[in-house]
Amino acid sequence: MSAEITVAEKLAIHELLARAAYALDEREMEMLAASFAEDASFSMRIAGGDVIGPFESRDGIMQLMSSSMAEQADKRRHAVSNIFFEADTGEGVVVISNLTLMATENDAIKLLTAGVYRDRVVQRDGVWQLQSRHLDLDKSY
Repeated sequence: MSAEITVAEKLAIHELLARAAYALDEREMEMLAASFAEDASFSMRIAGGDVIGPFESRDGIMQLMSSSMAEQADKRRHAVSNIFFEADTGEGVVVISNLTLMATENDAIKLLTAGVYRDRVVQRDGVWQLQSRHLDLDKSY
């Protein structure tokens, strides 16, 4: 890392990632929106295919999330793990983590997919937010 971040900052970033996952799972749209900076971007790649996105701005990302949730009949659980900090770019901290996505439907729990998040987080007015998020999924679901 070009600049060392503190343990307190790392803990706050861990909490940001946990809150974003929880908000997705519980459909807490205000909490989810607050996880992203106003000028955030989101992209993804599924199983090595073409990049989808980027979806620009908090509003654009929230439209994507809302439309995705509207199509889901199951109960999702986004488990974020193996979080580490790759770099402080001076324009935010790059954070890498694993995603394990599970779903419960008809009393059965199944693994949908797994992947890797590559996030750049920034602190604005004392609050950490996702500035950019890219998700590489291992397989479609």
